[in-house]
Amino acid sequence: MRQIITQVDAFTNKPFAGNPAAVCVLPTSQNDRWMQNLAQEMNLSETAFLVKQDDGFNLRWFTPTVEVPLCGHATLASAHVLWSEGHLSPDEVAHFYTKSGVLIAKLQGEWIELDFPVNHSQAAIAPPELGQALGVPYKSVLQNSIGYLVELESEELVRQIQPNFQLLKTLPIPNVIVTSLTQSDSQYDFVSRFFAPGLGVNEDPVTGAAHCCLAWFWRDRLHKNEFLAYQASSRGGVVKVYYDGGDRVFLAGQAVTVMRGELITA
Repeated sequence: MRQIITQVDAFTNKPFAGNPAAVCVLPTSQNDRWMQNLAQEMNLSETAFLVKQDDGFNLRWFTPTVEVPLCGHATLASAHVLWSEGHLSPDEVAHFYTKSGVLIAKLQGEWIELDFPVNHSQAAIAPPELGQALGVPYKSVLQNSIGYLVELESEELVRQIQPNFQLLKTLPIPNVIVTSLTQSDSQYDFVSRFFAPGLGVNEDPVTGAAHCCLAWFWRDRLHKNEFLAYQASSRGGVVKVYYDGGDRVFLAGQAVTVMRGELITA
């Protein structure tokens, strides 16, 4: 089997930053084991698989170890590939049929806007091991379908934190979003990082799905609808966020193709 694989850096406008994802536009559906094996071979935080439908594309996402129900950066990368490689014209809207429902992407100049479901968080009682694993003091802990949402005291702590990933893996929920307000002179409203050893990824460089949680969290605290956010991993990435309190979050980012190759064996 021969299959084109495109590697895209998402939530960035320059190579070797943002979050890399592999994108495969498949001629026909493949079985789960084949897709998981390819994702493991690519060894990126996500590999996206698309199959053309009458009015859109079926889309699934795999980490090197598991399939996930929602992934922002690989959806952004997939939309970028559809437009840049001629599967869609620039004025066409991309419709994705996924395990999280129908997702929509629109090309707006140099930015791609994603229409995603909001992810609310609830109050949580943090296990003592959470603080031990993070190794820093925190202000509050909430819980959502992704994992824990932890507010730290400062941007500096978010940037400097070095979790104990082996201890994180032992938690009932082994995935953690950490976030804080930025310093007063920053161009960004808030910063975050996402640690996901439970998904086979110690730290995800830039996470669209996490911003579906962060949009609700920071709107409630800052009393505004629009944000410019920065995910402060070693690669770093920028996310525009719009959330008006409804059931959808609009995320926007840029993307750049860095590699394109061919799988020549199944």
